[in-house]
Amino acid sequence: MQPKCLRCKGRGFCGRIVCPMVAKASALFRISEQIKLKENFSGDAPAPFVGRIGYPFVNVGVLALQEQRDDAWLFDAPRYWAMKSYSIDQIMVYRSSLVNSRTNLHVGSVKSDKSRLVELEQEIALAEKPVDVEVWLKKRPVFRLNFNAVEMPSGPVAYLKKAKLIENPLIPRKIEKAYADYNLKAEEAVFHLYESGFDENKLAKALSVGCFGVKTQRKLVPTRWSITAVDDIISKRLIKIVKDFNFQDYALFFDGYLGNYYMILFFPSIWRYELFEIYAPKVSWNQSNQLQYTTDYEGNFGRKTYAENCAGGYYTVRLAILEKLRSMKRQASVLALRFITGEYYVPLGVWVTREAARKSLQGKGVCFSSMELMLKYASDFAQKKFGIDLNKIFEQSKLLRELKEQKKIADF
Repeated sequence: MQPKCLRCKGRGFCGRIVCPMVAKASALFRISEQIKLKENFSGDAPAPFVGRIGYPFVNVGVLALQEQRDDAWLFDAPRYWAMKSYSIDQIMVYRSSLVNSRTNLHVGSVKSDKSRLVELEQEIALAEKPVDVEVWLKKRPVFRLNFNAVEMPSGPVAYLKKAKLIENPLIPRKIEKAYADYNLKAEEAVFHLYESGFDENKLAKALSVGCFGVKTQRKLVPTRWSITAVDDIISKRLIKIVKDFNFQDYALFFDGYLGNYYMILFFPSIWRYELFEIYAPKVSWNQSNQLQYTTDYEGNFGRKTYAENCAGGYYTVRLAILEKLRSMKRQASVLALRFITGEYYVPLGVWVTREAARKSLQGKGVCFSSMELMLKYASDFAQKKFGIDLNKIFEQSKLLRELKEQKKIADF
């Protein structure tokens, strides 16, 4: 907590619409009124969790409710939350209800026949719906709510003494087949299951607890790494498909979710992609009075390094864009602009960027006859809606510079 926060005490001195500390305290108060944390309990477990601190020895946890509920699946359903436009408060209440009962394991525990906990984690990840578990903790968990930019929020934490399933989970046949195939590479399993209709959240959970891959290479993967890995695996396969399509016309799409708005511009050219994440003054991580942004780019041959600046959001948005191009059977160079507003007062995980980008790409968009007209429209729109001058962003764009300077066959 910063000294200025101590002086402010949630009165808005920083200029934010909502104080994240007050929002966090409010969520904790509501959930503490609803449930009483117990040392031992039985309930539905919708997801496993694998930490990253201390790698290769990591915290491996079971995210579970302290009761059986018919709607337990809702506590780990990001795509459904977005489809139904759930609010930040609703999502925080769901996530803060999940107890993270964890222990420390080596990532190679997947290969050990002695690790019953890993088997339990895998069954939870593969199951069609949340499974009933019985949990014994070393001591009663303490109320808390953790946020970060990649993973979904997590609630109370306690160290695990023992856990066991109290029902036989129903596992979809295609997932069970991929799990049982020790000669199938993880990349092949992930894309095949994605094509079969399983969403990224399901696949990331399974990859995280070592359910896919060649037998000797399976291991636990920190949850935040598995999320980005799944987005990246699927995107790279879709890029190969999209490159065979004809060029898209000039088109602009716009919409958003939870204070994350995306303006996505398609240019009739070969596949290239650039993302700008634009932070208004006094919003989220930008506590200055100036507009701030981060950006990452890839050309037609892709990138060989991790997108350090935009991190996981780079890969989620790229996936949403490629899904749209594939559905239209078109190829394009794409400039994506993310506007982060004060509505997004606490980070809920990188899934928000994926779903906000998907929402922005619904419909046919607005078509233009030239690049100049589209950029002018984008600039005027951003100025009117957000008070942001996009011309400064456009001047820094590698993609726009290449589009303007690149010679076409028709020029000769």
